[in-house]
Amino acid sequence: MQNVKVYMSLEQTVVGAPSKLSSSIRESLRGSHQDFTTGNLNRAILLLAIPMVLEMVLESLFAVVDVFWVGRLGADAVATVGLTESLLSLVMAIGFGLSLSTTAMVARRIGEKDPAGAAIAGVQAIAIGLAISALVGIPCAFYAPDLLHLMGASPQIVAVGSGYARIALGGSGAMPS
Repeated sequence: MQNVKVYMSLEQTVVGAPSKLSSSIRESLRGSHQDFTTGNLNRAILLLAIPMVLEMVLESLFAVVDVFWVGRLGADAVATVGLTESLLSLVMAIGFGLSLSTTAMVARRIGEKDPAGAAIAGVQAIAIGLAISALVGIPCAFYAPDLLHLMGASPQIVAVGSGYARIALGGSGAMPS
């Protein structure tokens, strides 16, 4: 008799899983304040992972949309976007590194039930991020033509694309990570 009850409870769990999954996805997209240090670990991972995955998909789409619109301007413009996106990937890697380390520091403080320490870590990360943005963005704005040339761009591509590269690379410090 107990085997039947276990089978029934497993069956109910499996049947109920799609609605649980869809409600978790909706909650992840909607966002809510939760204590992820308690409760189901798998659900917490899902709620945290969905926004990050969507951000990465949209970031990839950004380059595709750039090439789609710039493709109407010619091959030199497309080459400029490709080279600049390659450089932006390096800048974004710095931002992701800072973001991940900040996440770890804040998560640790939250796990320790120290919201003041988490706030301090967050503020420090913002200050470091602003400093890094200035240290990366300002030189990139000034040396964008040289960076395009170092990436192997022809003189024609450098002439056509320097303005775009200056704006994209110089403003890269303002990109959220």
